[in-house]
Amino acid sequence: MFSYTRMTSSVLAALALASVSSVLAAPASLKSRATVPSPAFVIYTDGFVSADVLPPVDQITGFNVVALSFLTLAGPRDQAQAFAQLPADQRTAKKAEYNQAGISLIVSAFGQTDEPTTTGADPVGTANTMAQFVLANALDGIDVDYEDLDAMNKGDGAAEQWVSTFTTTLRQTLPQGQFILSHAPLAPWLAPNAQFKAGAYVTVNKNVGSLIDWYNVQFYNQHLYNDCDGLINTAGSPFLGSALLEIPSNGFELNKLVIGKPGAPQNANNGDGFIDPATLGTCIDQAAAKGWNAGIMAFEFPGADVNWIKAAKGTSFQ
Repeated sequence: MFSYTRMTSSVLAALALASVSSVLAAPASLKSRATVPSPAFVIYTDGFVSADVLPPVDQITGFNVVALSFLTLAGPRDQAQAFAQLPADQRTAKKAEYNQAGISLIVSAFGQTDEPTTTGADPVGTANTMAQFVLANALDGIDVDYEDLDAMNKGDGAAEQWVSTFTTTLRQTLPQGQFILSHAPLAPWLAPNAQFKAGAYVTVNKNVGSLIDWYNVQFYNQHLYNDCDGLINTAGSPFLGSALLEIPSNGFELNKLVIGKPGAPQNANNGDGFIDPATLGTCIDQAAAKGWNAGIMAFEFPGADVNWIKAAKGTSFQ
């Protein structure tokens, strides 16, 4: 998923990361922040919304998780930065408003413009810094939107090990059952493929899948998943085995696979993978009829909103 703000260099990123780590202080105790929603209805917010930062509750009714995007190697950017810069009382009030409406508030890490493995970021230090950001801002958890394509395509196992170490380290500070920890992998990474010689997320899932609450699977930007059959039943070449109901045979739990879609054509590369919400609702009903119940992810507000999610839920989640 695309962040509107790019890093300038890995050196600046490393310096910024160290700076962020030095100013974030964890609360004295770790109390439970969130109950993991099931099913999960997730919406990302990256672009400018308003001076209040977060979308008004009545515009996102039907979602139960909002992901502030993005927390990068260079520190918080876009909506994550805007939220962190609000006065403390405003952050507390907005968080309380969301929680009272049954909406968890998390931050999404990395995004399309970050390459943590390729740039040599330390997974342990990065995880510890990002976990402190969650605590310092009283958030309900974190989403890992790792999109270091160069590292994953290299196939030497470094990407898979980086993500696994990062995830394990996050859980040391953000315990399971107290904080949400989701990942947002590209759909092709959830199936064996010669392009990803070290296994991509098939390997990550074997290593640390038990620590991950759910996957916000990006079923877009691959010239696939453009209709119900390709999304739900049978993915085409070159990423065979990556449709929703094919993925469990690769070792994943069916009901950890949240269907991720662009909220509007402009939220994907040339609209690739966008399905209008009413049609998407029929796809959702097909999947639900076969035992799937994980939920839906939309990138991003305001392309997706209360009307989008109502239609996208079909008849299965009304």
